[in-house]
Amino acid sequence: MKPVSAREPLVRSTAEAQADGAPPYATMSDPDRSDLANVTRRLLILFVLVAGLAAACGLTYSIAWKSGVDNLRRNAAVRVDRTTSALKSTLERYESLPYLLAEHPIVQDVLVDPSPANVKRANLYLEDLNLHARATVTYIISLNGGVGRFFGIGTISQAPGYYISQPVRRDGKIVGVAVVKLDLEWFQGVDASEPLVVTDDHGVIFLSSVPAWKYHTIRPLSGPVADSIYQARQYAQQPIAALPVTIERTLEGDAQIVRIGGGRYAPRYLASRRSMGEPDWHLITMSTVDPVDADARKATIVTGFGYVSLVLLAFYWRMRRARVREVMRSRALLQKAYAELNRRVAERTADLSEANEQLQKEVAERTRAEQELRAAHDELIQASKLAALGQMAAGITHELNQPLAALRSFSDNTRVFLERGDQVSARENLEAIAALTERMGKITNQLKLFVGRARPRSARAPIMRALRNVVGLLQKRLQGIAIEYALLDSSSGARTPLSLADDHAELVAHCDDLRLEQVLINLLGNALDATAGMSAPHIVIEIEVGESSLSFAVSDNGPGIPDDVLPRLFEPFFTTKEMGQGLGLGLAISSSIARDCGGTLVARNGPDGGALFVLTLRRARVQTSHTSDPLTTGP
Repeated sequence: MKPVSAREPLVRSTAEAQADGAPPYATMSDPDRSDLANVTRRLLILFVLVAGLAAACGLTYSIAWKSGVDNLRRNAAVRVDRTTSALKSTLERYESLPYLLAEHPIVQDVLVDPSPANVKRANLYLEDLNLHARATVTYIISLNGGVGRFFGIGTISQAPGYYISQPVRRDGKIVGVAVVKLDLEWFQGVDASEPLVVTDDHGVIFLSSVPAWKYHTIRPLSGPVADSIYQARQYAQQPIAALPVTIERTLEGDAQIVRIGGGRYAPRYLASRRSMGEPDWHLITMSTVDPVDADARKATIVTGFGYVSLVLLAFYWRMRRARVREVMRSRALLQKAYAELNRRVAERTADLSEANEQLQKEVAERTRAEQELRAAHDELIQASKLAALGQMAAGITHELNQPLAALRSFSDNTRVFLERGDQVSARENLEAIAALTERMGKITNQLKLFVGRARPRSARAPIMRALRNVVGLLQKRLQGIAIEYALLDSSSGARTPLSLADDHAELVAHCDDLRLEQVLINLLGNALDATAGMSAPHIVIEIEVGESSLSFAVSDNGPGIPDDVLPRLFEPFFTTKEMGQGLGLGLAISSSIARDCGGTLVARNGPDGGALFVLTLRRARVQTSHTSDPLTTGP
């Protein structure tokens, strides 16, 4: 292997790289233009999806409404035909009764000779006939007349009815009129759930299942027609007003969509009309359109949900394909790194073989050769560590984010204090900045420990000091957040409030103080992210003290952890945050620190909602003394 010369430049210019056949450095593209293109493309996709949703919902509503109206129209046609047949059958059943009455000798005798005996006999006959025929009224009139049919309100009884008359003839001469009055009020009770009306030849409603619609007109009457009805006392001289009917749509089969009443929320009906012929009446059935509208809305909602589900499924499939491509690319990079490592190992092995040959030739140099072999082995281990240095650097970058944010906040506050002349506060901020830089130095020292050949294996940390440092580091983000501190005795179950001012020197954990602060910063930072946007954010930090363990429980009132995310929560580079807001290393590093210290870190959803993280560490024995170090490691 060719060693690197001390004078050989590590960075070459573009011209030198091109001269050696190496590819030149890539130039950076304009990020603003790329972001603008991405935003435009996403807005266009969103617009297309929304337009597709609107078109699908509109088409579904139109088809469902038309299908429902067609079905309603067919049912209404069957109903109006059935009702028309029933009404005509009732009228035809009584059509011959006046004729039979006029041909009876008793009726003819009383009209020719109205003696008391003939009148009494005729009354008995009429009562018996009326009883058996189930007519409302049956009577005879000693006036000339002809065949007639008439619906009206009686001038004496004020009861509406249908009148059928026939002339009474004796010896070829008309001597009177036989009249039968029928009560058709039973008609208004037929299928009262949907309105039903019967109009005369002028459009006046004289039968209706809705009493308020009686003696109204479907269409306005002309002046002469209204005067003739009034003069004939057909409806007891009641004022005939027009029913407020608005025709919205005309359908095939003599059906219409009408709205009865004024206002936006007036009921809508499907009106089906049938002509009875003789008499010249029209029967109209009203079927409410509300169920059709409701079914069309339900179908539209189902279509909308289905469309959105398909879109989400397509996005999920696309994101999964992108993730698979990324995994394949990462695998290719790992294979390339592994091949490079094998090449270096092969080169090292060749060097070792050559060294072994030299050892066989020169026994005197055996000790020196063995030392070279150990050195080569250590270099191989260091090469493995350097291969993972990129991942460690990403972790260190993640851990430096919080101190850097706090450092920026303290520096901004110091500038404000200096402008105000508040030297005391500025000095305090500068001391905090110094502490933060020291902390950042400790974090970067971890990288040296990783690259180096030895790492500290045991340490002790007072947990209250670590908690105070973490709260001070995150004090800007904690503004406006309700935080509750509590101390829980695992043996007695007693729970007492905890103050950060309390030292609790007896509470010491087997962990490096910097690493303990790193874990607490990650847990408290995740709780702050989870409660962002909540109306009343609340975080609880509870320390449970046992004989040989100390546990930190950090809970929040956020949305909690989804079930599909929980199993992968501690995987490296796995994050639910948006791009640029997290590397997905915080919890992985925290879990690794807990394992290195002989503890555990678990996550679950709290009983009252929100996320709950529990860090458990081994408790160190301490001795409180005024002359010695208060921290001593137990057996």
